[in-house]
Amino acid sequence: MSEAISQFTNACEVVDVHEHHMPEVALSRDVNLLKLFQQSYAAWTSYVLPSAPKATSSLTSAATEPTTWEAVAPFLEKSGSNAFVRNLVRGVCDLYGVAETGITRENWEAVDASVRLRHKNVNWPGEVIGRAGIKRIVTDPFLDPLLDPRPVLGESYDAVLRINAFALGWHPEARDHNGNSGHALLRRLGMEVKTFDDYCAAIRELVAGCGRRNHIALKNALAYDRDVSFDEPNEELARQAWGQISPPPAARKAFSDFMVDLFCQLAGEADLPVQTHLGTAILSGSHPLRITPLIERHPRTRFLLMHLAYPWSRDLLGMAFVHRNVWLDLCWSFLLSPSHFKLALHEAIEVLPDESRMMIGGDCLHVEETFAAIESARRLVGEVLNEKVASGYSRAQDAERLAARVLGQNAREFFRMS
Repeated sequence: MSEAISQFTNACEVVDVHEHHMPEVALSRDVNLLKLFQQSYAAWTSYVLPSAPKATSSLTSAATEPTTWEAVAPFLEKSGSNAFVRNLVRGVCDLYGVAETGITRENWEAVDASVRLRHKNVNWPGEVIGRAGIKRIVTDPFLDPLLDPRPVLGESYDAVLRINAFALGWHPEARDHNGNSGHALLRRLGMEVKTFDDYCAAIRELVAGCGRRNHIALKNALAYDRDVSFDEPNEELARQAWGQISPPPAARKAFSDFMVDLFCQLAGEADLPVQTHLGTAILSGSHPLRITPLIERHPRTRFLLMHLAYPWSRDLLGMAFVHRNVWLDLCWSFLLSPSHFKLALHEAIEVLPDESRMMIGGDCLHVEETFAAIESARRLVGEVLNEKVASGYSRAQDAERLAARVLGQNAREFFRMS
């Protein structure tokens, strides 16, 4: 890669538009090498998605197991070619001083001791974020969708309001895949709802209060709870789900369709973006084209579609070309497959209508994985832009302008950051 482009991308300030930094995890003092693997995407190599995700109850309930070589070795030797594993290993090796050797049978105990020691230091997460050149972070604290991130994570943080629990809130006992109850969350804000109309009014008040909680976007991760085909609102059928522990499937779908539509309407009125998970989740229901009717019904609402909708990235690019209220969050896709990411980014540069349409995020729990993700993003964006210059498609100054946009400027503009 051109040294000049490499130096430029490495120097760019990053606005990271998607992490899962939460105080229960990112600020934990009880972290060792094994837990870094267990609470990372490397763990996705050892269980089936989405029926057994480890991203919820195990985050706070599981005791920290002592690191052993037998526990770590399967990641390194059995799944060592997996991109999630290689990304985390690279970050750990860089941060803990074993970049030359990697994590080995001979040095894992020293690395584990360093991880445990560093995580006892309250300044460690901030130090790692600083080393990654990240200036602002948008986090999705799915364990507590109402979390105001700044008092606990710092002034560089904003959050998104995850809407899943509210979209599934036909009954106080109804919960999303993370165990959150929309009714319980509303009660925390002093809103006790008795009727369907009360609930709709509470949703309006919830969105109106986003600014007070430093929530700068809504987050639709319903691809983990249901398909993403959100039909036109059918209020009569939606009302039939209200108050039932287990509504009929049609009423259940109509209720969540109605609530998602309401959230999108309110987001447009409040100029709040709607981050939307697409691609891998409940795979049969998360194709990006399924969500196009919702996007078309809300032309005033800005949708930030995530993960390059892997494995349907070309369909997503087609949507982003046709629908001018669509932007792309490239997060996670470069962790899953760097080679696919590069191909998709080449095409995105050529297809998207303007240079404002792409942003990046790490989509991680621990700062070590975030550090590795952002370092990988810098490298891969630089490689693609260098190839564009080498082929004559772009000039060097054009490539540098686009790098600055993708790595930070676009996000500042999109989220109206001061």
